[in-house]
Amino acid sequence: MRLTRRTLLVATPALAATTTSAAAAGNPGRRLQTGFERLQTSGYAQLSGQRIGIVTNPTGITRTVRHIVDVMHEDEKVDLRAVFGPEHGFRGTAQAGGSEGRYDDPATGLPVYDTYLKSGKPLADIFTASGVDTVVFDIQDVGARFYTYIWTLYDCMEAAQLAGKRFVVLDRPNPVTGRAANGPVLHKEFATFVGRQPISQAHGMTVAELALLFNGEFLTTPVPLDTVTMTGWRRSEFYDASDLPWVPPSPNMPTPDTALVYSGTCLFEGTNLSEGRGTTRPFELLGAEGVDGRWAAEVNRLGLPGVHFREAYFAPTFSKFQGKTIGGVQIHVHDRAAFDPIRTGIALLVTAKKTYSGFAWRSDNWIDKLTGSTQVRTAIDAGANTDEVVAGWQDELAAFRGIRKEYLLYR
Repeated sequence: MRLTRRTLLVATPALAATTTSAAAAGNPGRRLQTGFERLQTSGYAQLSGQRIGIVTNPTGITRTVRHIVDVMHEDEKVDLRAVFGPEHGFRGTAQAGGSEGRYDDPATGLPVYDTYLKSGKPLADIFTASGVDTVVFDIQDVGARFYTYIWTLYDCMEAAQLAGKRFVVLDRPNPVTGRAANGPVLHKEFATFVGRQPISQAHGMTVAELALLFNGEFLTTPVPLDTVTMTGWRRSEFYDASDLPWVPPSPNMPTPDTALVYSGTCLFEGTNLSEGRGTTRPFELLGAEGVDGRWAAEVNRLGLPGVHFREAYFAPTFSKFQGKTIGGVQIHVHDRAAFDPIRTGIALLVTAKKTYSGFAWRSDNWIDKLTGSTQVRTAIDAGANTDEVVAGWQDELAAFRGIRKEYLLYR
């Protein structure tokens, strides 16, 4: 069943009035308001009379960096009953591939349930056991298909439908803009937790827009869904234009600069080269033992727009090459508007394979899970250049862009 944005937004009278005209206008004289800020200003009208559980992490904060769980817990207008933690946990104590488990939050006494790697009926059973009526989602995304929080959103929407719960998404900016979708589109046979459904590698959407897309295109039975949109956000804006504080959504996403390159350079997770984990510049530093200045020189010769590459040496404190000094490149973006992170990521893969004799894909072909098919890996192995690799996904990308535009809330 395919639902239009109008059908979803008019499901609740309070949200029918939440039109996107103000957000679309992007009134420069008006400060951006997040979904939570608008919800709080309304006196939590959309949650009235409901027992509430919230899916969130350390990014669910107010402008004064208070966590929204702490704020809502103190407010008698909200009947907050439970918190659901994703990868890295609700309070953010776990590294990549970890979570916090089931516990009672010391600050509020609220039960915290672990959603990481849970989906379908097991996750629906958690929602049922929590005793909530409505599940709220508020997590800062970074705009890449393989960043797992958007699939936590998808899994929680599906589980909420199975459990007979209502679902509310509080919107936040896409930190790398919402200008366009880009990159290869996932093939369903490569679906994992780093990509459940066929969307492009950089989706160019907010979490509320993604929720509408998931509900309208991918969920077998749509969940009762409401979105609380932002006002004052323009699709062309990077995160610093929002004047919002940045909290790392995960331990290796320390700054918006990291998010800017991530949709391209995270592809190095699928190789034997370091993607910079264990350094102060993850995903901006790339390298391996035996890499020298030839790589930076080769990729600089391509004249990629908006970016320069510096020969760099570094010693990761954990992850690949822990404690070893390795060579590679540092990415320096000098023009964000011109920079294309995915094309840049492909160029870096092509030139790394050309200049580094030790280059290898991970033995589990993780690169295929990240890119969503075998196309990128097989093209590079066949000697394709950057333009030829990028050309291989354009038809599928065009088709996804046509679907995506029906779910955009901000014009």
